Amino acid sequence: MATLTPNPAHERVLIVDFGSQVTQLIARRLREMGVYCEVHPYNRAEAIIAGGFNPKAIIFSGGPDSVTRQNSPRAPQAAFDLGVPILAICYGQQTMSVQMGGRVEGGHAR
Repeated sequence: MATLTPNPAHERVLIVDFGSQVTQLIARRLREMGVYCEVHPYNRAEAIIAGGFNPKAIIFSGGPDSVTRQNSPRAPQAAFDLGVPILAICYGQQTMSVQMGGRVEGGHAR
């Protein structure tokens, strides 16, 4: 399989990894469709964006944590500031909701 190399004209996708077991599968599917993407852990994504990666879209992966736990990971503010579409999955959706002013609550057992 040919490796895609970054090209300034390529549309790029940044995958912010929160520890999902399927993050590499997401990247593989994107690459199979001819989309250049890179996977970076949540705690390094800010530096990647500041370094000029310039994604056309961002994916926040899922992960094993919960935003209701104190000091759980958060997405870099720079991701929101770019104004590009963001697809958030599982934990990524939780953190995006909280960071944009929403609330995430635990379920109630019956």
